[in-house]
Amino acid sequence: MTSKLPFTRDHPHYRWVVLSNTTLGVMMATVNSSIVIISLPAIFRGIHLDPLAPGNVGYLLWMLMAYLLVTAVLVVSLGRLGDLRGRVRIYNAGFAVFTAGSVALALDPLGGGGGALWLIGWRVLQGVGGAMLMANSTAIVTDAFPATQRGLAVGINQVAALAGSFIGLVGGGLLAEWSWRAVFFVSVPIGVVGTVWAYHSLHELGTRVAGRIDWAGNVTFAIGLCALLGAITYGIQPYGGSAEGWGDPLVIAGLAGGAVLLAVFCAVELRSSAPMFDLRLFGIRAVAAGNAAVLLASIARGGLQFMLIIWLQGIWLPLHGYDFVDTPLWAGIYLLPLTVGFLAAGPLSGHLSDRVGARAFASGGLTLCAISFAGLLLLPVNFDYRLFALLLALNGIGSGLFSAPNTTAIMNAVPATRRGSASGMVATFQNAGMTLSIGVFFSLMIAGLAGSLPAAMHAGLVAQHVPDATAARVAALPPVGSLFAAFLGYNPLASLLGPGVLSGLPPSSASTLTGHEFFPHLISAPFHTGLVIVFTLAIAMSLVAAGASLMRGRRFLHEPHAMRAAESATGVQNVA
Repeated sequence: MTSKLPFTRDHPHYRWVVLSNTTLGVMMATVNSSIVIISLPAIFRGIHLDPLAPGNVGYLLWMLMAYLLVTAVLVVSLGRLGDLRGRVRIYNAGFAVFTAGSVALALDPLGGGGGALWLIGWRVLQGVGGAMLMANSTAIVTDAFPATQRGLAVGINQVAALAGSFIGLVGGGLLAEWSWRAVFFVSVPIGVVGTVWAYHSLHELGTRVAGRIDWAGNVTFAIGLCALLGAITYGIQPYGGSAEGWGDPLVIAGLAGGAVLLAVFCAVELRSSAPMFDLRLFGIRAVAAGNAAVLLASIARGGLQFMLIIWLQGIWLPLHGYDFVDTPLWAGIYLLPLTVGFLAAGPLSGHLSDRVGARAFASGGLTLCAISFAGLLLLPVNFDYRLFALLLALNGIGSGLFSAPNTTAIMNAVPATRRGSASGMVATFQNAGMTLSIGVFFSLMIAGLAGSLPAAMHAGLVAQHVPDATAARVAALPPVGSLFAAFLGYNPLASLLGPGVLSGLPPSSASTLTGHEFFPHLISAPFHTGLVIVFTLAIAMSLVAAGASLMRGRRFLHEPHAMRAAESATGVQNVA
């Protein structure tokens, strides 16, 4: 196919072809990590499934988690496979697989639980394609650009990757207003164009490594991480008489078994001659510190994303007169300052880090994120949007300052033959952080709600003439239902009380209970209690990540002359 190529690998413009295609690919993959989050109400209405019914919470969680879990599990394996078989080959295949999954999702022929399982299953395949793209895109860009331009190139690529998760929120809100199928179909033409373009334009520039597939490492890592993250998913669902499922024997077994298997995985990798996850790379200070910062920052950012959606869709927008059915669209629009701040800071910081290194930008950006979290924590639940928008923009700027320089520093510091693995590591920590954030922050929020929501719910219902026994029954329901109602922009009181109870109430009380403001007012104080816990932890994570980033040492470029030292039997260099 080389005769069809518009640019040879030595053409001065070839690197920009690489950057534009990989930017498109990674943005498409990350948009789909968040586009479903804000579109869930429309999706569940489209397949005629009540997301708040007790048996359907699992469908809701797995529709969110399937894509993130698969990408978190596979990116390292597929990055290593890129080192062995060719990064461009795996990346190109990822475009095709992702596009096929998008077609199947948009054409879901089923309804109810069957329709939900169809979507979850094809989200898994879509996640495989997304992992192929994310695992190799950064390595392909690093191969194509000289060290003096990598910061700018990786900066643009990383800005596209993380901005995709923000853009997905806005895009999902807009597309869901038209059709829930459009949420998935929008990726199809982009995927077709990107697939054809990639196959006809990209060359293999990286040095392939002679080796074999590390099956023992792949299996222990995949099963261990799936068990751990799956257990966290079920841990936030009610179990028995508890508001959460952390006492469920299966959850305990998943957490313990997953931790044991990941420990076995580390032991296997340290003894393997061709490891999937080259733990020796963590002997490079920039790699160890950079990945620690990525994980913590990703957990904090994921928690922010979910909390802001709950805050806007479930409370602030209804209090300001928006219909619940319209809140996904407007939540995406009101979150635009976050995206704008990120897009403004990302490429610039990547370009400047080429000259002065990553440490100041990355640590400063994470500190700015912590300051923005503190500002959000101090806001009243019914805030002034101007101040809210300013804090969102500061958080976006902080994330932009951190992301590109940090990733560039990691990729510059590893041997050229390990760039696929290193790229996969970064993507693993990012995706695992997002997945962990669902379990960590939802659990903290549920714990906060469990302590104060039942009393507030009971008092509010009784004040509207709901019979005491009915109010007590509704107040005793697990708070996860109310949390997901807020997350989805639903007012659950009509379904919780039922038409029989509502018809027996004074018309003014029935109207109040099912109106825009009662449920948001009811949940505001308990939500703020949980919000304080969540944002306090996010502040701590951001500051610890900033400290880890400071420990990365001076700027370090791992060029070919350092290869032998890096790949010696004692491991890679630790450069201060």
